[in-house]
Amino acid sequence: MRSQTRRLLTAVALTASVAVALAGCNKAETSSADDMSLGNPKAKVTVVEYASASCSHCARWNNDVFPAFKAKYIDTNKVNYVYREFLTPPVQVAAASFLLARCAGKDKYFQVVDSVYRSQEEMFTTGDFRGVLLRIGQSAGMDETQFNACVTDEKNLKALNDRVEKYAKDAKITGTPTFVVNGKKVNGEDGGEASMAALDAAIAEAEKK
Repeated sequence: MRSQTRRLLTAVALTASVAVALAGCNKAETSSADDMSLGNPKAKVTVVEYASASCSHCARWNNDVFPAFKAKYIDTNKVNYVYREFLTPPVQVAAASFLLARCAGKDKYFQVVDSVYRSQEEMFTTGDFRGVLLRIGQSAGMDETQFNACVTDEKNLKALNDRVEKYAKDAKITGTPTFVVNGKKVNGEDGGEASMAALDAAIAEAEKK
């Protein structure tokens, strides 16, 4: 890993670890210009997922459940799906992944996040975080110079940490993944992988109101 990238990721770890520890009052879910979303923004039901790119449970949900959820609810415009970034250990990996996804642009954001999840085991097994992320960036159209500039962008890093701090305070997010359907958490306060059955029930309940 190049020294410049290493210094940034160390800084990410220090700032993000403070942000994750914050908690506050629970407020209603409101959309934000920073949100990454799929589906119908005018749908009656909004499903918010708070997730970390370095969270193994998030990766498993993405790989095993999300395809069916997407086909049933997103592709049919039945829900507004909002993905909100959170940071869990190793936070430097999560932060670099999210910076990379946003640099790729909104049209490739979810493609990059999915690639990170599907490459998560490889990263953790080999320890080659930078190499794997660089490969993902290249598949999204970046060269190495653009990749390095992306993951060392202090302005974008601050924006990411600000979002994490806000989510921790406003929605009392303490674990990932956490799913919120029309303001109501699925699978309890600490979150966890939500099965299709649990999401089906939560969405059905929200549709009745």
